[in-house]
Amino acid sequence: MAQAIYHIDQTFELESGEALPALDIAYSTYGTLNAGGDNVIWICHALTANSQVADWWSGLVGDGKPIDTSKYFVICANILGSCYGTTGPHSINPATGEPYFASFPQITIRDIVKAHQLLRKHLDIRKIHLLVGGSMGGYQVLEWSILEPAVIDRLFILCTGAAESAWGIAVHTSQRLAIEADPTWNLPQPDAGRNGLKAARGIGMISYRNYQTFVRTQSDPDKEKVDHFRASSYINYQGDKLVKRFNAQSYWILTKAMDSHNIARGRDGDTDDMLKKILQPTLLIGITSDILCPPEEQRLIAENMPHTIYHEIDSPYGHDGFLIEFETIGAILLDFLDKKEI
Repeated sequence: MAQAIYHIDQTFELESGEALPALDIAYSTYGTLNAGGDNVIWICHALTANSQVADWWSGLVGDGKPIDTSKYFVICANILGSCYGTTGPHSINPATGEPYFASFPQITIRDIVKAHQLLRKHLDIRKIHLLVGGSMGGYQVLEWSILEPAVIDRLFILCTGAAESAWGIAVHTSQRLAIEADPTWNLPQPDAGRNGLKAARGIGMISYRNYQTFVRTQSDPDKEKVDHFRASSYINYQGDKLVKRFNAQSYWILTKAMDSHNIARGRDGDTDDMLKKILQPTLLIGITSDILCPPEEQRLIAENMPHTIYHEIDSPYGHDGFLIEFETIGAILLDFLDKKEI
């Protein structure tokens, strides 16, 4: 694996009309670009992940894995607004010499993809053999496939949708309310909003899993217990884990970016019309127990994108299943990669 930061010392215009005076993009690469330049797999990550995809998706990415780094040149870039090296709220604003913190401007999925495009051109990647993303990563894949259809040969998307749902926006708004209830969240300091972020992660975990998962794994056998329940400990544990590696201001900004996702926004037609224009052969996977991006959202995509193979996986892990069910997903992906035509 190689890691690097691409620094762009020029203004980066945002959809909002605001601009960043400069831009850093942190990225990781695995494997080697072949002579024909046609072995690129670009993976777009979800909300709190980073560019080191072989770590957080180790069941799928690596030497001899379904996304085989001995065969493919794999790229993953940290998204705009995050806190893992790409410009975000904790980055230094060149105009002030101080971190942006809560003054970081609002961004959209389209802005995130625009940054990916700049990195693609910098790396002289002329063809992406397979563009991959789950959840928020899938939002990026769909948007990018519309912006640069001639560059991208195939798509692989999981647990995603063509536009953010009212349910998803409600979840994100609840998470932001939790962050905003922390009186420190918009202060100019690195640990701003940490208690609010912990609460927001708790809300997120409920939507990433589901009733059945919590009942099966977090129920208490002691019928006399009146406090300190396993489910409470689990939520606190997950919140503490995220607070140690992420920050509230990035979380706030990125949930806003997810709310902006709609491939029809600013374009001629509705989401169905835009999906019909995405002509790349596509592998689409949904998970039966996903309550955040439920299968009905994937079925809508499958019904409208003309060259799509759809698989629905039974998994007890809900939305997080796309990160966990790597054996099932890997077998489906290998079959897709072997197909000459869809």
